Amino acid sequence: MTLPAPPAPARRAGSAPGAAPAHTRETPGHPHGVSATARIRAAHNGRVTTLPQLHSDGPFHLRNMHTDGNAATVGILGAMSAPLGGDRLTLDITAEDRAELEVTTAAATLALRGPTTDAATYDVRLTAGEHARLRWLPKPLISAAGSNLRQTCTVELAPTAGLVLREEQLLGRADEDPGHLVSRTLVHRAGRPLLDQQTAYGAAEPAWDGPAVLNGHRAVGQLLLVDPRLDVPQNPVVLGQGSKDGCAVLTPLAGGPALLATAVAPTSSALRDLLDDAQACSLYR
Repeated sequence: MTLPAPPAPARRAGSAPGAAPAHTRETPGHPHGVSATARIRAAHNGRVTTLPQLHSDGPFHLRNMHTDGNAATVGILGAMSAPLGGDRLTLDITAEDRAELEVTTAAATLALRGPTTDAATYDVRLTAGEHARLRWLPKPLISAAGSNLRQTCTVELAPTAGLVLREEQLLGRADEDPGHLVSRTLVHRAGRPLLDQQTAYGAAEPAWDGPAVLNGHRAVGQLLLVDPRLDVPQNPVVLGQGSKDGCAVLTPLAGGPALLATAVAPTSSALRDLLDDAQACSLYR
């Protein structure tokens, strides 16, 4: 995907037309930015999955896209430019026992520089109960020049829960260096650690673009599959090795059944293909 690199927009003053109003007051130019928490809760009523809580806040406008049988889909629409420097943004997403929930975003998330050099924080909290199925499938996160973002994804899974977590990050727009991006994923299953991984990119991180890290690539992503029905291979699977379009490694995780695919690529489309191939390699009993 090729995106233009226009000048950073002025600080936003409110929500987009038709969007839910922001529940957090904002002072333009305030060094601490916007603080907002949006919440999604899916429950199973014995027949179907319902959405008893859709709480929009700040830049997050939540929309029930589809509910059919035991599955519900929620789309997240951007109501203002975010995250900017100093913002504190949180998404709290829960699939209760036996619920099946998919959450995605309508467009890529663009991290921009703001009126302060303070880091923005973007925290995603995912919880899945017994026999629940949760799919977190956002569009890519773009780290624009001058931005400073710390992103975390914290996951709590019941022993019988299933999870599909897919994240893609683009380091800079067209002909642009990235900002400073630190991303951490922390997953617990049945109360025990399953994955704790942190990556950091940008000029503030020594050797972030070296041959042992990205080797000149500008798109990175991961796919995490957790499901009691997975047939986990004993050894890692390498995809695209030696290709100019990047590569991916699909690795079994101790404490699973779980598989983690990590991919690097020159473009978003090549990254997407690698993650699709990794998911196609996963087998279910």
